[in-house]
Amino acid sequence: MKIGNPADKPAALPVAGAQAAAAEAAKSNAAAPGATPVAGGTDASARVELSSTASTLLSGGASGEYDAEKVAKVGDSIASGTFKVNPAVIADKLIANAQELLSKVQS
Repeated sequence: MKIGNPADKPAALPVAGAQAAAAEAAKSNAAAPGATPVAGGTDASARVELSSTASTLLSGGASGEYDAEKVAKVGDSIASGTFKVNPAVIADKLIANAQELLSKVQS
């Protein structure tokens, strides 16, 4: 099990209210005297660029390992209150993941 693998997390979806607010802001900016329209109707400050390190990490791909039975067992033990956290194991896995990521970036 890897901790913090970005491929395991779903992409955040914009909220409908946020889209409406952005559209309204674009309309008011276009109506403002001296306003410069931006291609695509978005603010230039809303553009995101990934660093080379982030691109390298994301291109590594996910292993796709998923054990539904293990997940169910852990969920049951959490629900019953019998799940015990082992901080030493967590620390070891965090260090191993960090070393793996650093080796990908350096190579």
